Amino acid sequence: MKRLIDISLSIVGLIIFSPIYLVVLFLIFLFNGWPLFFIQPRLGKNLVPFNIVKFRTMKLGISKNSEDDAIRQTKIGKILRKTSIDELPVLINVLKGEMSLVGPRPLLLKYKDRFNEHQNKRHEILPGITGLAQIQGRNEISWSKKFAYDIQYVEKHSLLMDLKILFQTLLAVLTLKGISPIHQDIMPEFTGTEIDEPQ
Repeated sequence: MKRLIDISLSIVGLIIFSPIYLVVLFLIFLFNGWPLFFIQPRLGKNLVPFNIVKFRTMKLGISKNSEDDAIRQTKIGKILRKTSIDELPVLINVLKGEMSLVGPRPLLLKYKDRFNEHQNKRHEILPGITGLAQIQGRNEISWSKKFAYDIQYVEKHSLLMDLKILFQTLLAVLTLKGISPIHQDIMPEFTGTEIDEPQ
């Protein structure tokens, strides 16, 4: 049932948002040029990598190792990120079966060896566009709290929980709630040094 909902809603989303796709692609091409999309390997279910697809929001020619990724954001990119429009192409990943609409957010490959055994439970299911952690604070909460919510979802997820998360995510996006971490523009890197925090 979860997969059926993922396929159905991703197809509907791609159709409904197609005018936005065209406008955003034109603006990125006009002001920032090629490439139009940002494609990056991420950790999927069982730590198997896949390529996530988003609209490009970063400038080219600046080191990707920059400690402050905020300086790499284009003017259009900042708007796309603030409104979460940059995430719309991820529906393609959902349609391909690499992601689900709801699940733990897929993280960078370099984090693979930084998770402890308990945190790795978040990789037992498909990663999602949104999840329990996103409606509980998104980028305003610590990594350890995010992982705690991710694991809680893995252990207790249901169709009803998914529908509630999707609805609350829509509200969070419309109100721009939790877009940025407190006092920072970009979520700090996960170093693997944090311990799990109790709920």
